[in-house]
This record gives sequence, structure tokens and C-alpha cells, in this order.
Amino acid sequence: MTVCIPSLRRYARALVGNRSMAEDLVQDTLERGWSRLNSWQHGSDMRAWLFSIMHNLFVDTVRRQRMSTEAYDEDKEASDLSEPQMNRMLIMDLHTSLSKLPMEQREVLLLVSLEELSYEEVANTLSIPVGTVMSRLFRAREKLRSLMEVRESSNLLRMVK
Repeated sequence: MTVCIPSLRRYARALVGNRSMAEDLVQDTLERGWSRLNSWQHGSDMRAWLFSIMHNLFVDTVRRQRMSTEAYDEDKEASDLSEPQMNRMLIMDLHTSLSKLPMEQREVLLLVSLEELSYEEVANTLSIPVGTVMSRLFRAREKLRSLMEVRESSNLLRMVK
């Protein structure tokens, strides 16, 4: 179970976008996994099993309360930034764009891209058909590409001003 912690942290951080909330989600996931260890099937992928638990906990949390996202400062002058600052802005743009994806698309995108799970593993983790995984992934990539292009053109316009 401890081998899975870095993956759980990475996925939780990408899901909730807040370090302390992500740590809470990982802790809750491990606690639930430990208390229900007898339901894990020996020989199956424990990481995917724990992702399923995390997914369910996250969905429960979202249902109970609306999670806030960090606002992006649109007024910051991009032309005054160094390369590391520009890279940081790109990461912030990506994070902001990811947070605008519907939760179902974001989960699939993160599990496939960040955690490198197969379509079948994602389908099992989220309890959805493989075709739905592929469809959500396609829509998530297209929406993310579109959002990033809009943010990039917005940044270029600010640099010209």
C-alpha cells in the first residue's frame, strides 16, 4: 500500500488543486483502504483499487460541498516575466484549464495521462465502460486544447499591449 502513496498524492493534487486538501484525500483513501483491505482481491492491481476508493471519496466530497479553485490573475503583465516565470504561468494556465473541465473528463484525463493507467484500468477504477473512457478522454483532450489556445492567445495580446 505504501508503494502507491506517491501516485495517490499526484492524482489527488491534480484532482483538488490544493496540497492540504490533497493530503487529506490521500489520508482518507489510505484509511478506507486499510479498513477494507479484506475486500481487495489478491493478485489485482492495488493502485487501481486505491484510485477507485479515492475517486469515490472525491465524488462524495464534491457532492457535499462545492470545491473552490484558485483564481488566475489575468492582469499580470506577461511581457515583464522571465522564462521561469513564463513556465510557471503556463503551468498555472494548465491547472486553470484542467479545473474548467467537467469532473468526469478531468478524472479520465488525469488517470490516463498522469497516472498512466490503461483504458481498462480506468474503466474498472471508475466503474464505467471502456468506450466511455475513450470518449471522455477524447472530449477532455479537445476541450483542454481549446482552453489552452484561448489562454495562450490572451497572454499574447497582453504582451503586445
